Amino acid sequence: MISIGTWNLENLFRPGGDGPKTSADYTAKIEALRATIAGINPDVLAVQEVGDPEALNDLADALGEPWKATVSAHHDQRGIRVGFLSRHALTPVGDDITLPDALAPIQVADPPADLSHELGRGALTVTVEPAAGVVLTLITCHFKSKLLTFPGGQFGTHDEGQRARYGAYALYRRTAEAVAVRELATAALAAGHDQRVIVLGDLNDEPTAATTQILQGPTGSEIGTAGFDHPDHGDQQRLWNLAPCIPADQRYSRIYRGRRELIDHIFASHALLSPLPQVCTVHSDVLPSITDTPTTHGATSGSDHSPVVATFNIG
Repeated sequence: MISIGTWNLENLFRPGGDGPKTSADYTAKIEALRATIAGINPDVLAVQEVGDPEALNDLADALGEPWKATVSAHHDQRGIRVGFLSRHALTPVGDDITLPDALAPIQVADPPADLSHELGRGALTVTVEPAAGVVLTLITCHFKSKLLTFPGGQFGTHDEGQRARYGAYALYRRTAEAVAVRELATAALAAGHDQRVIVLGDLNDEPTAATTQILQGPTGSEIGTAGFDHPDHGDQQRLWNLAPCIPADQRYSRIYRGRRELIDHIFASHALLSPLPQVCTVHSDVLPSITDTPTTHGATSGSDHSPVVATFNIG
């Protein structure tokens, strides 16, 4: 058995950045994150919103041996990036920032600074061998938020044309990022039907969103549908969103304006689905309800997201 999770750590910066403002607040956040992770006790945890790599090292140190931290070199304008915490040795495979060549540059803002051929944050790929001969490929990512930032770093606007445009730009980027990560998964799956591939992260969209479904590959065999129990030639390329495996009353990882959303996801390849993994979200306290202004919140778990964790029987 192996337990793999994903968690947005919400602005994990050392004091003075976009996260905790004082040393006391930082110490409290590290302890809250440590306690939540220790309670889950995963083997590997994909993480998002890592500001300072040193802060993730601080969290690994707080967890104690054998925990180690690995982070992407590619961060967004705020300095946040993805990474992993692991109790097993991880082997780096790729740290990708460039969109697929076949995609035209996407518009991400009003002219003149308007086009990009990069993900907003890097997608980090590693392998882990939890048992002799059992290798899993893990890809963690963090797609563009639906929370919009307007020119001048403002989080709101009275210009409705501008609001519509920047909503479209966010969707363009999120869609292109889904295509890029799907291409990474496709390459990992290419070696054969027995490849154990897991894609994890904060996709900033719910299971039925078109951006989320891009990651699945060929349709028709989703968990809970009639096609799931009928293997076909598409299975080698498919990834299955494990959201339906989460108990219905737990099926959320963030609360936005009072509404529960599942925007943190785990996708697994065919070789990891027999038997189906046990999947849960871990709500260690009442999540704060966020708004369109990304500020630091006071959740006692240390984050405004809940971890999503899957336990796989790897034989």
